[in-house]
Amino acid sequence: MRWTATDALVLNRRRFLAGLGLTTAAALMTLPVQAAVKLLGADLDEPLFASARRNTDGSHAVAILTADGRDVMEVPLPARGHGVALSPDGRRLAAFARRPGQFIMVIDRSGETPPQLTQAEPGRHYYGHGVFSADGRLLYAVENAFGTVGEETQGRVGVYDASGEILKRIGEFETHGIGPHDILLAEQGRVLVVANGGIDTHPVTGREMLNVDTMKPSIVYLDAAAGALLAQHELDKDLHQLSLRHMALDGRGQVWVGGQFEGEKSRFPQLVVRLERDRKMELVPLKSDVLAQLDNYIGSVSVNASGDVVALSCPRGGRILYMAADSGALLGLDTITDGCGLAAIDGHGFLISDGNGGLSLAEDPGTRAQSLAFVPGISWDNHMLAL
Repeated sequence: MRWTATDALVLNRRRFLAGLGLTTAAALMTLPVQAAVKLLGADLDEPLFASARRNTDGSHAVAILTADGRDVMEVPLPARGHGVALSPDGRRLAAFARRPGQFIMVIDRSGETPPQLTQAEPGRHYYGHGVFSADGRLLYAVENAFGTVGEETQGRVGVYDASGEILKRIGEFETHGIGPHDILLAEQGRVLVVANGGIDTHPVTGREMLNVDTMKPSIVYLDAAAGALLAQHELDKDLHQLSLRHMALDGRGQVWVGGQFEGEKSRFPQLVVRLERDRKMELVPLKSDVLAQLDNYIGSVSVNASGDVVALSCPRGGRILYMAADSGALLGLDTITDGCGLAAIDGHGFLISDGNGGLSLAEDPGTRAQSLAFVPGISWDNHMLAL
């Protein structure tokens, strides 16, 4: 079934608006686990999504939800979450702590086993992202290896045995850079792609950037089995303060990267990069009047299910960009206040979450996204995942 804005809006009106009012939060309350299991086993005939969020009482959680904002399952988190990874069989989710957090929560979508909390090893913290191996037996998490304040940190990929109910850390790979933020599985699961953001931080100093003047971001390709460095790509020196953060793979196998510029506020450099393992990084040009609207910050990158449209969110600027995967042409520029989470829905569109509790559906890059749901007091985190 093709999921359209009309379908979702009709569901919204029927289930939530009639006699309730748009701002009634009670209609969006979380189902108990038993009901969630039953619903997950049913033929919903509609897509599901996962995202970390802050609730109305200030607590943090990861939620599984429908496109029109109905919770299917909610799992509390000990602190703010960031990204979510899905196992290849679709049965498990891994929710990662926001930098410099120190937990991973693994969730059984069936509810048959309770959520499992894993703490970071001493001298390590997470960056909010990870990915399962192609067979689902391993979980890779980007980590920071730190010592005392003032010592330069090093990027690591923590390797975890995910074959049992409890994660077991069994090793690590070097990322050959500082501040690894995002990680992808590529080339039929044989290769890991890591975005080294280049920013040195330490848990003692929180999110303070300790090396803005000497940043050296990069994208590296690693052998997923042994961790060997296969390729490393860096920006030109005049862009060394463009922190390479979030990535997505398009239908042709190109990696798209969204950057966050930490240099002079008066500069508005290009923020979008694409590359392949054997092809150097290419800046995808945006016009200066567009760049001036983005506040030098791309918060999330996603590719539609057809693989031909790339969406990039700019929450600080309140903009969503849509670009053609083949040519790099700008297809559309939308406005969503604090919009950041992006997830593919149906063959061509995107579900967009924002920090104000909203969910919107973008069916076509050239048209405005339509609001599907609004939950007062909820703040969706920066990333949303289609399940």
